[in-house]
Amino acid sequence: MRVQGNRWAIVAAMLLMAGCATKPKPAPEPLPTPEMPVAPTTTRGEFTIEADKNETWNAVGQIVVNTPGAEFEGRSQMLDMYTVRYRGVEFLVLTKAMLLSETIRKTTTRVTATTPDGKPIDTNASADLLALLQEKLPAAIIDVQARFAAEAKAKAKSKSKSKAKKKKKKA
Repeated sequence: MRVQGNRWAIVAAMLLMAGCATKPKPAPEPLPTPEMPVAPTTTRGEFTIEADKNETWNAVGQIVVNTPGAEFEGRSQMLDMYTVRYRGVEFLVLTKAMLLSETIRKTTTRVTATTPDGKPIDTNASADLLALLQEKLPAAIIDVQARFAAEAKAKAKSKSKSKAKKKKKKA
């Protein structure tokens, strides 16, 4: 029995030694934390134009309505904005009057785009539409000015005719 006991002792000792001699598994490398995209702080493509804010706002609307692929979703002249969907991206196009200063001597309007939440946007769709607006706005503003002048002239002519009719009735 003593031989069997010794065998068990030897086997147990060998198992203990084998267990102690195993190398520990290396600690798994931590997974890289996914980097959250940083929100843009400025809108790519925004620009200024020497023109009245109302004329610019009207011209922007005409360009957007006539641009293939641009969906006009809403507007607010009091907020100087259009809600647009272009190439599947929804954003706001804003026209804001710039304050006159030492560097800005003529009436100037800033044209920019934001997310629907009002934050700066940096997408190819918004930048491309802003580039298109920057290219087409000068001519569109001239058209708007001509339309406003024609409407004012027609209104003045209509007023003078109605005054003439009133005078004839009194006479």
